[in-house]
Amino acid sequence: MKRTRSLIFLVLFFGIISYLPAQKVDSKVAGKCITCHKEESPGIYKQWHSSNHGQHNVTCIDCHGAKSSDADAFMHEGAYIATLVTPKDCGNCHPKEAKEVGESYHANAGMILESNDAYLAHVGGGSPVAIVGCESCHGSKVIIDENSPNKLAKISWPNSGIGRINPDGSKGACVSCHTRHSFSKAQARQPEACSKCHLGPDHPQKEIYEESKHGNAYYTNKEKNNLASDSWVVGVDYAEAPTCATCHMSATKKQKVTHDVGNRLKWSLRPPISKTKEDFAKKRKNMKDVCLACHGDRFAEGHFYQFDALVNLYDEKFAKPATQIMDLIKKKNLLENKAAFSNDIEWVYWELWHHEGRRARHGAAMMGPDYAWWHGIYDVIHNFYFEFIPEAKHLNDKDVNDLIAKVMSDPMHNWLSKDTKDLKDNINSGDHQKIYKQLFNLK
Repeated sequence: MKRTRSLIFLVLFFGIISYLPAQKVDSKVAGKCITCHKEESPGIYKQWHSSNHGQHNVTCIDCHGAKSSDADAFMHEGAYIATLVTPKDCGNCHPKEAKEVGESYHANAGMILESNDAYLAHVGGGSPVAIVGCESCHGSKVIIDENSPNKLAKISWPNSGIGRINPDGSKGACVSCHTRHSFSKAQARQPEACSKCHLGPDHPQKEIYEESKHGNAYYTNKEKNNLASDSWVVGVDYAEAPTCATCHMSATKKQKVTHDVGNRLKWSLRPPISKTKEDFAKKRKNMKDVCLACHGDRFAEGHFYQFDALVNLYDEKFAKPATQIMDLIKKKNLLENKAAFSNDIEWVYWELWHHEGRRARHGAAMMGPDYAWWHGIYDVIHNFYFEFIPEAKHLNDKDVNDLIAKVMSDPMHNWLSKDTKDLKDNINSGDHQKIYKQLFNLK
């Protein structure tokens, strides 16, 4: 009995400790912060006061306290503080979550600063649009300005991009999802938390979710989803509809919460040609486990079978041939203008995969039929046959034309040269049936 009491005490003790600040702070300083901000910034104070942090006496200085040697530290009312609260800071109390974030695709989103996406924004539009556009979602490298009152340069602050590169070397911004200063789990569980960034012509997950039955079920039953519950296990604590968090992060009966948003994804659908991720079979199994909380095994298997087939269709029929042609054009140095994106065919190819191809793949992944077809493969078809191929032919190069002829001789493309008076016979031809059977079974 005595041993049992001891165990209970230890469990309770460490459970409470997990909510407390990693380091003790001067209570007078903490009180001074609270008293002042209650008057000077009442909105921040009210958010904090009603949050779990406020309820567990985690104060301003616990999160914003800094060492004098920190690059962004400055003296404020008798204490060194930093405006930025980084994943490294949050990791003092939430080490597991901080580690998972640091290893995730979200934390590396700031690497877009080195990509063609950011290049276009910088040179085509200019730095202002790159800052308020690209970097607002992906994150920016925070620049220190010794002359600024809070040590942060205006050109890179404010910024709560998910892949923000912080002065302490950490990557990411927890407040992207847990909006300051409430840090609400209920808010982070809702699709709106993700839709600031996951929307638009190149990755319209917000729009796809809203048109899907998942989105329809969520928005018509939102109040039944138990969003503020401490325990939030799909199929146990709620069952009306999944949100983004449900599928990509939240707990199931077999899986714990994860802040690594790629942990359940088989495919990387961002690049021109889809790629399977490392340990993709395990990650697909993780996602299927989420599905099985509400669906039967055959339903889940069927969905992934259809989804994979669409990805294979896009890759084999359009993405790989277009990329081969584009690579040959660049290898032979055939483009008239040497600056990136200064030729029509570069834009056509870019939109083929970066916009249309992504929309199709994401539409299939999230059961959004309109995006899989009308906003997806429909646009891919038009772009590939009537924009990209003609632009490539206009270069009038023998090697390029030979490659185009080879591509177009594939039975997948022979519908263009067939008599289409009888559409049914054309669709059901042996060539098409054989081809698409292969696409369904590609791994």
